[in-house]
Amino acid sequence: MKVLLAEYTLHHDPELAPEGEAMLKTLKRSFEHLGYEVVSPGDGDFGNEIERLAPDCRYGLVIAPDHLLAEFTRRMEGSTHNVGTDSTNAAVCANKRLTGRLLAEHGIDVPQEVSSGMRVIKPIRGSGSVNVRIADEEPCEGEFGQEILTGDLLSVSVIGSRVVGDACSFYSGAPPFILAINRQMIGKNGSRIIYCGGETPVDHPRAEEIKEIAKKVLTTLGCQGYIGIDMIVGDRITVIDVNPRITTSMIGIAEVMEEEIADLLIKASEGVELEPVHLKGTVTFDTHGGITRQ
Repeated sequence: MKVLLAEYTLHHDPELAPEGEAMLKTLKRSFEHLGYEVVSPGDGDFGNEIERLAPDCRYGLVIAPDHLLAEFTRRMEGSTHNVGTDSTNAAVCANKRLTGRLLAEHGIDVPQEVSSGMRVIKPIRGSGSVNVRIADEEPCEGEFGQEILTGDLLSVSVIGSRVVGDACSFYSGAPPFILAINRQMIGKNGSRIIYCGGETPVDHPRAEEIKEIAKKVLTTLGCQGYIGIDMIVGDRITVIDVNPRITTSMIGIAEVMEEEIADLLIKASEGVELEPVHLKGTVTFDTHGGITRQ
């Protein structure tokens, strides 16, 4: 059987392509270990490539920047069984301001919006740390400002079980499944914030609180599939971003996990409640796929 792994940046976004290629290689290897033949789009029109390849595949997954994810996922959903987040949820999470408001309405701490002084400026519809900066300046069109927070820079990798789509066949009611808490390595280039990779898994004195908040984020937004939730943990535990897609942390998790990430994605998409996974050791990873065991 075939699986379509549709990674966007490799042929269409040179800046993010190394990170995208590293995620694609990790997923491809995992699906192949399960016996699947993996196919991927070429350098033609990405949406058309999905619609050309998906009908011959048993499963499909889109890996793309957040602001592009919903449309391409919608096209995947129309042709094969999607093992990632659904297109509606991807559209909601791509709007960082809307996501923050929805979470705040449900009692989840998010950064406060600010309109003067030094602040974090980010795109309303962005992906990762692209064009995120700390500056005392007016945001450009399509951007907004948030308070500057300090604390431990963490992310939580979570898999949500099927909650929409083929509900009668696949809905299980299984709670969100925590894969790992990861430490984020962040650099700066002038005022700009640069994501450099991370470490996984990590322990934290507030781990149980962090996990419960991550689960609440998923249930609040209705996420399914693999989701990365970025947090800053200081006096507060603040959710700063929700990535409705495969994230770079998955590269490190796959390295230390005995189970196959592909198997978890398939099972969750079909409503199978996931069993605990086994993580052996700790690794650091970068945005080019480099991994170092600790």
